[in-house]
Amino acid sequence: MNRLVAILNCDSKYGIGKRNGLLFNQPLDMKFFRETTKGHVVAMGENTLLSFPGSKPLKNRTNIVLSQDETHNYEGVINVHSMEDFHAAIKKELEANDVFIIGGASIYKQMLPYYTEVLLTKIDADGGAEVFFENIDEDPRFILVEEGEPLLDEGRYIRFCRYRSISPESL
Repeated sequence: MNRLVAILNCDSKYGIGKRNGLLFNQPLDMKFFRETTKGHVVAMGENTLLSFPGSKPLKNRTNIVLSQDETHNYEGVINVHSMEDFHAAIKKELEANDVFIIGGASIYKQMLPYYTEVLLTKIDADGGAEVFFENIDEDPRFILVEEGEPLLDEGRYIRFCRYRSISPESL
């Protein structure tokens, strides 16, 4: 069975972003993200797409983008305009691929009941975030199944963690 996976990083307070951007530039985490999602499907909200260089979709991946505005359609992506259509597009892609939810905060939160796994890179710093992820360590729906050793990355310690859902809901 293919997986529906949230992939993201957070600071010490589960902060994940500010001003529609990442809190930190962590090359080891970016490499992990690239290698993990390459060849798979990534699904995101419109603001996440707009935060990419040139507002272009990620290469070597199928990109699903949810925009509430039906006039917003982007080249090179699967455009959807409702959460219902977002779910349907993900469900269809799950027949053959793993699907990675890559943001933003509202999408991460709305999809939380459906994840089979969460790949969370914890950064040992406070990034002054404006948006946050669930404190997954206190969420009884998830168990920590893998926690890497702390790695020094651009002057900050990061730790790769993998959580598994105890009983994900169906899309």
